[in-house]
Amino acid sequence: KTKLSDNVIVFQGAGEASLGIASLCKMAMMKEGTSACDALNKIWMVDSKGLIVKNRAEGGITEEKAVFARDGPPIKTLEEVVKTAKPTVLIGAAAIGGAFTPAILQEMAKNNDRPVIFALSNPTDKAECTAEDCYKYTDGRGVFSSGSPFPPVTYKGKTLYPGQGNNSYIFPGIGLGVISVGIRTIPEDIFLEAAEALAELVTDSNLDEGRVYPPLPMIQECSIAIAVKIAEYAYKECIASLLPQPENMESFIKAQMYDTSYKSALP
Repeated sequence: KTKLSDNVIVFQGAGEASLGIASLCKMAMMKEGTSACDALNKIWMVDSKGLIVKNRAEGGITEEKAVFARDGPPIKTLEEVVKTAKPTVLIGAAAIGGAFTPAILQEMAKNNDRPVIFALSNPTDKAECTAEDCYKYTDGRGVFSSGSPFPPVTYKGKTLYPGQGNNSYIFPGIGLGVISVGIRTIPEDIFLEAAEALAELVTDSNLDEGRVYPPLPMIQECSIAIAVKIAEYAYKECIASLLPQPENMESFIKAQMYDTSYKSALP
């Protein structure tokens, strides 16, 4: 129930995955009205050498990492960064299993009513923490998502369903929207539109169950909603090549979908 720009995000890892997520977060914050400078100030990135800061003596930084380099002294460990930045969101995408230690999870819980813990690395043994550890060390208050699937966890009598941040929620809908209206060039904004469409499908009851994504059986509904939003965006930005614009976008999108149900030719 906050704007993204009201949050502070720490990334464990600064590879392509983390840089891509961070760039999308920056775009989303700017869409909310935050300046680029203020958006970047909300993002802390940690790589194998520690916090990415300007003029770092050890290890240096690439051009891509330099965008997120901070002013200030170097900080060596993720735990120290968490204690310094006091983030509301902790994202792992560096394939370092167990990087979110009990001490780090407890620190997140100490600083936030609902700490957001995204352990996105896979396979499972590379996950930064398990769902069970997240709930255990945040007293059941952690908002958890992972790259690998984790079974439901019962904590203090309540069953929580960890969300898996799987690209199956996003890419089919993007592909459907792009193909249906003939989008020839796919700008970065398309991915932000898709993320917003998916977020709108998450209900309060989903959140209460520990989910940050709709249940997987809703995947087709997710794809349709994403495709519709992308198609409408494409016509608004004049990047759709199918003319004229369909009057009922949802009906049009559904008509483009492959259906494996066939009527029998036999009497």
